[in-house]
Amino acid sequence: MSRQQTQDARIDEIVGDCNELTFDNCVQRFFEHLKSNLKLPCVVTGVEDFRWEEFYVIGPGDPEEYDQLRKDQPSYQDKYDLLAIERDEWSEWMLFYDEDLAGHVRRQSDGKEFFLGLAELKAVDKKSKNYQLLDDFAVWFVNNR
Repeated sequence: MSRQQTQDARIDEIVGDCNELTFDNCVQRFFEHLKSNLKLPCVVTGVEDFRWEEFYVIGPGDPEEYDQLRKDQPSYQDKYDLLAIERDEWSEWMLFYDEDLAGHVRRQSDGKEFFLGLAELKAVDKKSKNYQLLDDFAVWFVNNR
């Protein structure tokens, strides 16, 4: 079985046949699975640049301004302690705030706390069960929303 097939099988075990359920019901199933299986806190970082960072990372934004903004805003380059996941929470930092689960995180460098989209986060330890759980959620969420 390929890596993709193995991941698809794990996801199917969690959400079942989403053709018969609403997207919201499938998110709820994933939420319950993650609440039961994630070992928190765990260290996470961004999968890729957050929405507000695009202008600076791949656009014409000023690097000095970007460095200044990163002091108060979350960056995909930072490391965070994932403290909890929430179902009905949102923040301006979440790309899919109306559908995604929220990760309640604390930035390791300064202790600032944020709610970030769980589908936008990955565990730092690639060999951990948390890495697989978060990756499975992100792959399912992005491909099914």
